[in-house]
Amino acid sequence: MLSGMTRDQVGRLIGAGFGLVFIEANAGALPSGVGVALRVIGLAAFLGLVFFGRRRGAQAAETGGEPTGTSFGGRYWLIVVAEVVAVATGLAVINRVLHTPQATVGWLALVVGVHFYGLAVAWHRPSLHTLATGMAVCGALGLVLAFGGAPAAVVALVAGIAPGLFLLGSVWWSGRAAVAAPGRTA
Repeated sequence: MLSGMTRDQVGRLIGAGFGLVFIEANAGALPSGVGVALRVIGLAAFLGLVFFGRRRGAQAAETGGEPTGTSFGGRYWLIVVAEVVAVATGLAVINRVLHTPQATVGWLALVVGVHFYGLAVAWHRPSLHTLATGMAVCGALGLVLAFGGAPAAVVALVAGIAPGLFLLGSVWWSGRAAVAAPGRTA
């Protein structure tokens, strides 16, 4: 599936996949009808991104252009390793020391949001700062809500569903911008 895809497309696919995971993993905390609807919308958005992302790659190949900046080299892996360490450490503290497992989704959203600041710099994509801020704010608010004893559905909506929608929306938006101006980074 990944063969023939540009680095930019792979990056978008990863982002969309994590957006879908945020939604799917947290929709169960919501009332059944709402959760099912969000899961269907998330899956449809992801599949649309896969379909249109492949088409955009074919168009880029025809015009000879591939967006630049997305690199899975050393800087990328350093950011990912820092993210994994932060997630693991935070989850250990949240679960074993603070005994507040409902805060895990807030921590995940905060760390993933912060990691986008690093990617924005590494990939020379200032537009990722908007996604980073949105996700980090959702994560921080989710942590406050969880530690404040808010219902699980509220925490899931703020720190899980909203970041998932931000991720999917960001990929859709950046894909739109790249199609509007082929060869230009979004």
